[in-house]
Amino acid sequence: MVDIQKNFGKNHVLKNINFSVGKGTIHALLGENGAGKSTLMNILYGIYKQDFGEIFINGELVEIKSPKVAIEHKIGMVHQHFMLVPTFTVAQNIMLGSELTKGLGMVDFKKANREISKLSEEYGLTINTKKKIEDMAVGMQQRVEILKALYRGAETLILDEPTAVLTPQEINKFMENMRNLARDGKTIIMITHKLNEVKQMCDYCTVIRRGENIITVHTDDYNEQQLASMMVGRELTFGVEKKPAAPKETKLEVQNLIVNDDRGIKRVNGVSFEIRAGEILGVAGVDENGQQELVEAITCLRKTTSGSIKINGKEIQNTTIANVISSGVSTIPEDRHKSGLIMKFSVAENMLLKNYKERPFSKYGRMNKNKINEFASDLAQKFDVRPQDCAELPVKKLSGGNQQKVIIARETSDNPDLLIAVQPTRGLDVGAIEYVHKILVEQRDKGKAVLLVSLELSEIMDVADKIAVMYNGKIVAIVDAAATDEDEIGMLMTGGSKK
Repeated sequence: MVDIQKNFGKNHVLKNINFSVGKGTIHALLGENGAGKSTLMNILYGIYKQDFGEIFINGELVEIKSPKVAIEHKIGMVHQHFMLVPTFTVAQNIMLGSELTKGLGMVDFKKANREISKLSEEYGLTINTKKKIEDMAVGMQQRVEILKALYRGAETLILDEPTAVLTPQEINKFMENMRNLARDGKTIIMITHKLNEVKQMCDYCTVIRRGENIITVHTDDYNEQQLASMMVGRELTFGVEKKPAAPKETKLEVQNLIVNDDRGIKRVNGVSFEIRAGEILGVAGVDENGQQELVEAITCLRKTTSGSIKINGKEIQNTTIANVISSGVSTIPEDRHKSGLIMKFSVAENMLLKNYKERPFSKYGRMNKNKINEFASDLAQKFDVRPQDCAELPVKKLSGGNQQKVIIARETSDNPDLLIAVQPTRGLDVGAIEYVHKILVEQRDKGKAVLLVSLELSEIMDVADKIAVMYNGKIVAIVDAAATDEDEIGMLMTGGSKK
């Protein structure tokens, strides 16, 4: 890709980017949220058209007008937010748009299942082709997306934040699969913020900062600290600086909670814990051990079977979401698109989702657009949402990391008694992660109770004061973060016992 330029209105997203990748290599694309990484790859995949610049594949000048043209040039892309039909089977999703047919135009499902099974075994991506997407874990859904690209003959795979939704075990398997694909001659471009994975998996990495090339390096020649500094343009402090917690009165009290999933299976089984003002409780655990159902029960998104949930001593169990919010609870949800934002709304409208009826934003049922935009602009500046003049932009135009900042700005500026943060740094760059961790600690130091649910064990260890480990729907231990280590927590997460 040579001298690639792209503007969205007055926002210059890409400025003369040069990017080249060798066949059979794994190449990381690094940069802060909003640096232009996904935009560059969306141009390569034909979702966007560059304003200026050229693209060459195997030395040949090509014009990629659409994803269909990209697929014809053997380019496949797995997006950060998967593009699968939940009610379709694996096979139906993989062959969608490229169906195998037999007589009278009927879809030949038997042949498709055979071919997809053969392909999955060939690349070590074994999967049940007859299973529905809605019944699969996120890691397996990602495998479907990769197989979908390979099924269409992809020689170059673009992966946007591929490990953001995976558990540690799934990440290890993913890295093994990617190395196998590269050995088979596939070219892999990986947009990521996880520098340890770049070091473990990638041959090269290109750093983009604010839409401009910074450098392309061999990953063996630089350490994580150096790569992080190149990404953000300043020295970063790894780890979280915080003073010891000074907990006070109980803010959240959960007793003997039992919660079923949509199929009636018990996913939270007799859970009890409390969080006091001025402390952060981290919930650690392998994905699908009841964390999702626990948070949904606390926020009244899911009915409980029995137990008690009290905020400031007041029972809120099985009431309403509005009651939870009015009781002083703010939530940074796990899925920002499904639960955190209305994608067609502007940034300003999303920042006021909870307070739009209040003055000065609304009077006699009429909304004050100037006051709303002014409020949103102030928050965008405070939380470094890019571009800074984004108040009237549709939130879908922002990068994933900046969308996350909009949610964090809204939820923390609401002065909550309890802040629930679920995977708050998913998809964020190292600079933004540092900032989010600082915000969580600031909330604690202001006397707020913080419930942090994360699959990132290092995040839990760095940020939390106490750690509750969930396994098979139960809290198997609550330990002081300063008195434990990752080995002990990891053992508890897999059903083992304390040292």
